[in-house]
Amino acid sequence: MNDDLLIREMTPADCRPVAEIRIGGWRTAYAGLVPQSYLDAMDVEEDAEKRRAMLAKPGSSVVNLIAERAGQVVGWAAYGPYRDGEVRTGDAELYALYIRPGHFGGGVGSALLRASTDRCTTAGHGRVLLWVLKDNTRARRFYGHHGFTSDGAEEPFEVDGVEVPEVRYVRAL
Repeated sequence: MNDDLLIREMTPADCRPVAEIRIGGWRTAYAGLVPQSYLDAMDVEEDAEKRRAMLAKPGSSVVNLIAERAGQVVGWAAYGPYRDGEVRTGDAELYALYIRPGHFGGGVGSALLRASTDRCTTAGHGRVLLWVLKDNTRARRFYGHHGFTSDGAEEPFEVDGVEVPEVRYVRAL
């Protein structure tokens, strides 16, 4: 099913499609979990510009991967060093994994996750950690299917003044 799927590093030309995917992902996955006013106010151009600025920053430790099918960007993942507050550890962290709405269930997320964890293994990381909204059962099921388990850590994530609980998942590499 993924013979036509290309996983590659993100370029500045991908910033707008990634912004569309990220915002579409938030609006799809987080409806009812975060304030609707926040979801409605998300702006594709503003998000794309933020991504361009981050890509232009020299020496970034964040790796952005794109999933492309038939010339269309259909997914995005970002990973890098695990953030424990301001401290970076020897572990890796999956910061983001979003699929273009309408492309769920086609193996895009699995391919991006596999490419990210493979690269983390090659880089010598022993574990990959990630944070997921506690009530995002679809994402929690997806990560569990791929060998991630909750380690019991939980933190609130503030969105428009509303605290939304996140749980941490981990997988040994």
